[in-house]
Amino acid sequence: MILLRLSTTGLFLLLFLSSIVLVIAFFTRRSCASVSEAPNDSKTLIASSLRNSNRSSSLHPSAIPPGTKETNDMTNEPFIDRTYVKQSHDAFLVLDVEATCMPGTDFNYPNEIIEWPVLLLRWKDRDSVGRANRLEVVDEFRSFVKPIWKPQLSPFCTALTGITQADVDNAPPFTAVIATFREFLTRNGLIDPVTNSALVRFCWCTDGPWDVRDFVVKQCFISKIPIPPWLAGDVIDVRRVVSKWQEKHDPPAKRPKSSFPQPQGTYLPIPRQLHLLGLAPFEGRQHCGIDDTRNVARIIVELARRGMRLRPNTPINPNRRWPWMGRYGKILEDYVVYPAYPAFQPQVSPNL
Repeated sequence: MILLRLSTTGLFLLLFLSSIVLVIAFFTRRSCASVSEAPNDSKTLIASSLRNSNRSSSLHPSAIPPGTKETNDMTNEPFIDRTYVKQSHDAFLVLDVEATCMPGTDFNYPNEIIEWPVLLLRWKDRDSVGRANRLEVVDEFRSFVKPIWKPQLSPFCTALTGITQADVDNAPPFTAVIATFREFLTRNGLIDPVTNSALVRFCWCTDGPWDVRDFVVKQCFISKIPIPPWLAGDVIDVRRVVSKWQEKHDPPAKRPKSSFPQPQGTYLPIPRQLHLLGLAPFEGRQHCGIDDTRNVARIIVELARRGMRLRPNTPINPNRRWPWMGRYGKILEDYVVYPAYPAFQPQVSPNL
């Protein structure tokens, strides 16, 4: 009797296990059949994986810049322009001043600004969260400036900048130029006309740190005025942004070997920056303030188009001092370092 019960129990157990095996085999066959009937599912899985790996947390498929494709051919998803990045500033003021100089002087010399050129750039496609990649020039300001410490320009300065003695003799002093330029900022809605406070986030852009860090700080001292609050912030050194782009997209390992060192960082003049970005050559006259400013603006527009974030990268100390600075804007002549070079003379061919 006991053996009969054990046999019956074993039989039921065997039947139960067999049914489980049959069920597993059924679903396995069904899955294989589904795969063979729908080979495109694997492509769908691959495409989904690619979408997840390429998706950036700062971008969203709903942010489609104007003028771009609406869908991605491979994934049939909304096209994402990787250059359409979040930008922190609403407008940019591009500045490239010209100043008095002599042959052999450096940035420790008491230079006076003699040309004040500015281009205003704004976004054409900035969305509600700040993503954009298309800048345009919306206004321009230019004025020559009359120097007050050394009113007479050196021949070297005129030959370098193209600015004549008549240009500065008939120009207003720096204080008057700044007052006129303030109206320019007010008219374009950048600052409040009463409080001088910023109405939008704007930033100064220069080719190198010298324009604001050196020339503006020295000029305000010589003119006996404080640096205006709308001019006292940190600036974008465009050379550094171009150098950063070069390091990312044209690393030294990929460049052809050369016997000469490749220019980088602060050693990238404007023509070289234009060349690196694939832009047309320099337009105008080099060391003409307004022409330099327009070409720097071209570089900034291209950097934005390539997805570079434009934000301040160079600190400015408005209280910086040089040894020749006395009290109340006085220049201490004994501390001014003059070059040891002879006076500049135009070179004349010995055959003449």
